[in-house]
Amino acid sequence: MCSYNWDCQWMGTQLSGPLNLLIGEPYATSFWVLLRIISIEFNAAGKEVPDFEYTPRSIAHLYNLATVSQAKTQAANIVANDFRQKAAEYRSQAARIREILENVGLAQESLPSNVVASAQVLANVANLLNIRDTELSSFLVAMGDISLRKTGVDEKRAKVHKESKTLLEYTRKAIARLTYLKRTLAQLEDDVAPCDAQMENWKTNLGVMASKERQYMQQYNNYRVSFVFLFSGMH
Repeated sequence: MCSYNWDCQWMGTQLSGPLNLLIGEPYATSFWVLLRIISIEFNAAGKEVPDFEYTPRSIAHLYNLATVSQAKTQAANIVANDFRQKAAEYRSQAARIREILENVGLAQESLPSNVVASAQVLANVANLLNIRDTELSSFLVAMGDISLRKTGVDEKRAKVHKESKTLLEYTRKAIARLTYLKRTLAQLEDDVAPCDAQMENWKTNLGVMASKERQYMQQYNNYRVSFVFLFSGMH
């Protein structure tokens, strides 16, 4: 790894000048920690470290990702070691049980085939129920847990069925309403032509009535003029 304040090249990235001036003093320490973590992670995966553009923002982002990845890797290693330890304990316990069975004449090779088959079925059921032994009490507890889960599933199924029936009823009502509206719309569309004809008839009648009105007003004015002339001649 190159020095903190010297020109250097690391993982294909050329750094020139004091690092604290290039990326800022707060990021300099994080930068070297980041490079170390990235190198370890990529080497463990058998891959080459890709080129990155190291800026304060990219360093902070990559540092957070690398820190989280390293923490998860450590946690996974702890869990894996625990599983390996448990597996070793199970193998040791199985060897002791096998030795005891052989000493009392109950080795698998000396047992009838139906007994071996029954034991395998019992072990498979125990694995299926996720129990660590084949004690009757363990089976009863596991079956009770399955019964409770089944009851919960039945309750959820009944709830979903009820909600489905409600939605189906709403859907039926909506379809019936839509059918009624379509039928009403079709009836209104059928009434358009007769209504248009009636409107045309009314317009024609209104035109005739307007013409008659003008004619009657003209006759009225003529009668009025004649009456005035006749009345003035009598005096």
